[in-house]
Amino acid sequence: MSMKTRNKILVCSEAFDAATEYRALQGGACSDGACAIFVGSVRDFNDGNDIRGLALEHYPGMTEKSLDGIVADARARWPLGRVSLLHRVGSMQINDEIVFVGVTSPHRQAAFAACQYIMDRLKTEAPFWKRETIHSDGVTKERWVEARDSDREAAGSWA
Repeated sequence: MSMKTRNKILVCSEAFDAATEYRALQGGACSDGACAIFVGSVRDFNDGNDIRGLALEHYPGMTEKSLDGIVADARARWPLGRVSLLHRVGSMQINDEIVFVGVTSPHRQAAFAACQYIMDRLKTEAPFWKRETIHSDGVTKERWVEARDSDREAAGSWA
């Protein structure tokens, strides 16, 4: 695979630096004039509760295969250069970065669309299990989080 069309797909427990990932995505190549990125982080409020932390679990091997398929599908739809998809697993705190999706393309519309497509599919199809630590009514507890209807609708809009 040439430098222009390389993929970086990584599931990791370590924090990543979005600025470093952006520079690596750019990779010094000039043939792609557009780059779109999305960075998701742990928020402090969800579904009416204060969030104290987040843990993500996954099934190694299955997760990477799913992410590879999502990126391959995006490549089949749009003229993409480089694609970076990093997703953290393990325990995270408020404001920790969870996911980085970045794509390059000769044109901005393709870059925007592919980035959104990858994220929409990731939210509904990738085998990650998300558990929030919440604080509600003076009690701290954990709850599993499922994909929202809005996430499923967004992913379904690409069909």
